Amino acid sequence: MSDKVPSSSPIVAAAAKGGTDEPPPSTTAPANGGAKKTHLYKPTSRPTYRPQPRHRNRRRRNYCCCFCCWTILIILILILLAAITGTVLYVLYRPHRPSFSLASFRIHRLNLTTSADSASSHLSTLFNLTISSKNPNAYLSFSYDPFILLCISSDGDVFLGNGTLPAFFSGNKSDTTFRGVAVATSSHVDAETMNGLRPELRKKKGFLLKVEMDTRVMVKMGSLKSKKVGIRVTCDGIKGIVPKGKSPAVANVFGAKCEVDLRIKIWRWTF
Repeated sequence: MSDKVPSSSPIVAAAAKGGTDEPPPSTTAPANGGAKKTHLYKPTSRPTYRPQPRHRNRRRRNYCCCFCCWTILIILILILLAAITGTVLYVLYRPHRPSFSLASFRIHRLNLTTSADSASSHLSTLFNLTISSKNPNAYLSFSYDPFILLCISSDGDVFLGNGTLPAFFSGNKSDTTFRGVAVATSSHVDAETMNGLRPELRKKKGFLLKVEMDTRVMVKMGSLKSKKVGIRVTCDGIKGIVPKGKSPAVANVFGAKCEVDLRIKIWRWTF
C-alpha cells in the first residue's frame, strides 16, 4: 500500500488549491545573521475606517437653536405686551404738562440813579406779581420744590430783580394762585448796562421784560412716582412802564405767554 500524505501539509494544501509546490516564504529572520526578508504587504490587514456617529453634536445644536428661538420669542412677546399696556394707559390717563400764567405785574419801584461824577450807577427795583398754576390732569399730581424767580430784560442782558415762591402740591384738576410775590433788587450796574437800560426806560410805549421761574418737580400717578426733574417757566412779552410818584405802575400782561420747559419720564411716558 502506498503511504498517504497528511492533508495538513502545506504543500498538499497548496497543490489542492492549484498552487505550486513551493513552500510559503518564511517571515522570520535567519538565525545565522543573514539578510532580512521583507514582509509581504497585505491590503486586507489595514484597519477599516469607521466614522464616529454625530448624533450627539446634532442634538446639542438643535437644543441651542430651540433655546435661542424661544428666548427671542419671549422677549418679543414681553415688548409687545409692554407697548400695548403703555398705549392703553396713555389713552386712559392722557398726561399733560402743567400750565402757568401771570395774572398781574405791578411795578412799585424802578429807579436808575447815577453818581455826580458818572463813575457808577445804582438800580433799585420792586415788583409785585400774581402767579397761577393749573394742573389739567385727572390722574396726575405734581409736587413742586420752592421756586427761584428772576426778572430780566427781554434780551436777557439786564438783571432787574429776584424772588422766591414757596413749595406747593398741585393735585388733580386743581388751580393754585400766589399773590403778592415780591421781586426786588438793589445793585450797582456798570456803564454798559446803564447805557443800554436808560433808553429802554424812556420809551413811552413801555419796555419789555420777562420772568423766569426755576424749580424741581415730581409727578405722581397712583403708586407710581417719577424722579425729581428740573422745570423752567418763562413768561415773556410783559410790557412795563416806569411808575410816577408813589402809586405803582401796572404792567401789561395780556400779551404775555408762559412756556413750561419740562421733560418728565414716568414709566414709559415722556412729556
